[in-house]
Amino acid sequence: MTDLETRTAGRPGAPGPPGALRRAAPALLGYAAVRALGLLALALWSAARDKSAYTLLTARWDSLWYTRVAELGYGYEVRLPNGDVHSNLAFFPLLPWLERLGAAVSPLSYADAGFVVSLLASLAAAWGIFAVADHVYDRRVGGCAVLLWAVLPVGVVQSMAYSESLFTALAAWSLYAVLTGRWVTAGILASLAGLTRPVGLAVTAAVWAAAVVAFGRDRNGPDGRDRARRVLGMLLAPLGAAGYVLWVGHRTGKGPLGYLDVQAGWRNGFDGGAAFARFVAAKFTSFPAALAGVGLIVGVALLVRLYVVCVRQRQPLPLLVYTGIVTVLALCASSYFGSKPRLLLPAFPLLLPLALGLARLRTSRSAPVVCAVAVASAAYGAFWLNGSGPP
Repeated sequence: MTDLETRTAGRPGAPGPPGALRRAAPALLGYAAVRALGLLALALWSAARDKSAYTLLTARWDSLWYTRVAELGYGYEVRLPNGDVHSNLAFFPLLPWLERLGAAVSPLSYADAGFVVSLLASLAAAWGIFAVADHVYDRRVGGCAVLLWAVLPVGVVQSMAYSESLFTALAAWSLYAVLTGRWVTAGILASLAGLTRPVGLAVTAAVWAAAVVAFGRDRNGPDGRDRARRVLGMLLAPLGAAGYVLWVGHRTGKGPLGYLDVQAGWRNGFDGGAAFARFVAAKFTSFPAALAGVGLIVGVALLVRLYVVCVRQRQPLPLLVYTGIVTVLALCASSYFGSKPRLLLPAFPLLLPLALGLARLRTSRSAPVVCAVAVASAAYGAFWLNGSGPP
């Protein structure tokens, strides 16, 4: 058991929802302000280029695939000239289900509902990140962690009709439930995360790792009800991802591994980072592309360094397991390389060492830094989404 785990295990119960919301309110207001700045920058930049900011947020790239699933269900695919088959079975169902529900109970379109879900989910994710950081460290670190997540260069994705915000919200609150011993809640949220994105297995792994360690810690024998809740949480956690993957395998007629064939049609797979390494190496064949190659290497090195710091600071085991799997899957998958920054958005525990350092600064010093980074993030998000954008 790590030092931080000892500290968190010994804390009193969390405040009720009203008290918890009041405690998180300053962080959530700061988050909302940063995201509003990003949306304002996007609106102004898009208008200058005669584009619709709302279309960029709700009706491009993966957003179109999600809304098509919500409207027409599964079964749609695109066959490319090179033989690749892009099937909408690659997209997990929770976000389309919520889009369909929103359209059914309101005058919103599927795209509108997806945008609303993402906005609400991003606030829920920010609150979950605050709750985790506040529980592990303190309220000030929690607020800093939320602001750092908001000002990430690809933070604009948090406001898109994509599944990253929804997944991060479910993951963060599942991890918080694990840290506070709410095993059934953790399992349910992990199962829902597994219905949102393939990386939901990282949340399941975190729940299982924490539960196994908890069983090993019960030298004097655990309370029977607590043991039952723990086991139930473990059983619930993988149901979402397993259920969808098995359904895809049945639908395609290719058995339990059918989902891997669907991903292969998109040229997605896990190759240990070989394709990413070749992509980076290819940058060094010309200039100034070599500068991009250097930037990619530095970026990966920083991610590894942050994870090492997380380990050295003895973050609770569930956070380390979750972050490690999310990071490895993002970096070592053979998916489109421009997607990797947004695939790392859910790895919020990597920000905790930075949040801890930022929290130690006086407000007079930290506030200008956060404001400057927020402006830069807003400008970059507007530029990025009006250009190549997140595929």
